[in-house]
Amino acid sequence: MYSQATLPLAHGGAASSSSFLLPDTEPGGLEEALLQLVQDHHHNSLKLRERAEKAKKDAIKKAARAAELMVEAVNRGVQESFINEKRIEYEIRALAATITRFTKQTDQWLTVSHSMNTAIKEIGDFENWMKIMEFDCKSITAAIHNIHQA
Repeated sequence: MYSQATLPLAHGGAASSSSFLLPDTEPGGLEEALLQLVQDHHHNSLKLRERAEKAKKDAIKKAARAAELMVEAVNRGVQESFINEKRIEYEIRALAATITRFTKQTDQWLTVSHSMNTAIKEIGDFENWMKIMEFDCKSITAAIHNIHQA
């Protein structure tokens, strides 16, 4: 606050403060009233500045807390998305391994079924050869029997 020694007085320039005084007022009383008004104004300004500073600090704290809460809310969603992404990647790897295993198994089955098909064909060919041989043997036996009776 201003002390009386540091405050400028209303003396100066054009007219003195005593020229505006009413006849029944004291010349020092108006100056003291003006000084009191300046001090009150200064005191009120300081109070107002302190309140404004306090309100500013409070607003900054509340804004920071609101920002923290928003970041936490967003991070929670991001964290859940990250966890879900990891789960999906794990499932994709498991499915890829299963597909690879099934592909190998299917190839093995195809190989076995092809081998069986080939064996069945060979059996069919052998059976056909046996029938031909049996027919030839019967033909030879019949020829020999006919030759023997003749």
